[in-house]
Amino acid sequence: MSIIPSESFDGSNAALKADDLPVVTINVFPGGFNWGLYVGQDKGFFAGHGIVVEVHGTPDSMTQMTRLSQGHFDIAMTAVDNIVAYVEGQGQAPIGPQAEFFAFMGSDSGFLSLVTSPAITCISDLAGKVLSVDAITTGYAFVLYEIMRRSGLDKEKGAYDIVGAGGMVQRWESLRKNRNDGTLLSAPYNIIAKNAGFAELVKATDVIGVYQGNVAAARRSWAEKNNLKVVAYIRGYRDSIAWLYKASNRREAIEILRRHIPQMSQEVAEASHQELLDPTRGFFRSGDIDMKGLDCVLDLRSRYAQPSKPLRNPVHYCDLSFLAASR
Repeated sequence: MSIIPSESFDGSNAALKADDLPVVTINVFPGGFNWGLYVGQDKGFFAGHGIVVEVHGTPDSMTQMTRLSQGHFDIAMTAVDNIVAYVEGQGQAPIGPQAEFFAFMGSDSGFLSLVTSPAITCISDLAGKVLSVDAITTGYAFVLYEIMRRSGLDKEKGAYDIVGAGGMVQRWESLRKNRNDGTLLSAPYNIIAKNAGFAELVKATDVIGVYQGNVAAARRSWAEKNNLKVVAYIRGYRDSIAWLYKASNRREAIEILRRHIPQMSQEVAEASHQELLDPTRGFFRSGDIDMKGLDCVLDLRSRYAQPSKPLRNPVHYCDLSFLAASR
């Protein structure tokens, strides 16, 4: 793999001309966890490593995975469980097994919180209630099932009902309109929900332990042909996260977040900064994939996915060579 030398870019030349740089298209779910992308665009970190990043949204994981399989974009920022699901042919979208899918960079633990209607005061209150997920067989649904199981409410025994409601925006709207009683949300939507009087019962990692949430993923054939772009993306993203963690950049970072999510209030943006950049729970600084966290993903999928199959080899779903080349 021929790779350009690794150099950190500090964003001081943000006015770099990008007209002649290759474009890399990134597909994302709406949310504060895209902060690194926004900073990379606005501060010139991606351009500093030789690429232009275009960010496009998706309404749900089925749409995202279908369009990834069709090559409609280059990279998906997505839950790693989505990649595992579709490699194994267990995805909800009718596109069959996707051996081409793989993860090449870790972003975070998912920042997942169980958020419920105001009347719910503890997890046991959710017995017989309706909970929403993105897709019933992929994404973070299994995290929700495990949180409930460890609290004595087993999905397999009909302790509660599950509905598919789409991505985080759709799930929050569904919860807000009392169409269901609880769901998993992350910043800023868990913060918005709390400010509106909804209850945040628990952080997911406090229940299930280390967990690999969002990753950067692509198709193997595209990555092999575009290895320089993949490495440039990792470097630009890592520089963006490093910039975000600098306390002196806090004010500008919040301005960038609000510029890209204009409906976000100053209060919610500041709370998002505290949550997403928490020294121990925040964005991964290195871009590494948490292999113990990926083991947790595989354990949950082995327990809950249908058809049932034991999954024990995390390396099967990722390629760490791009990360190694980005150092």
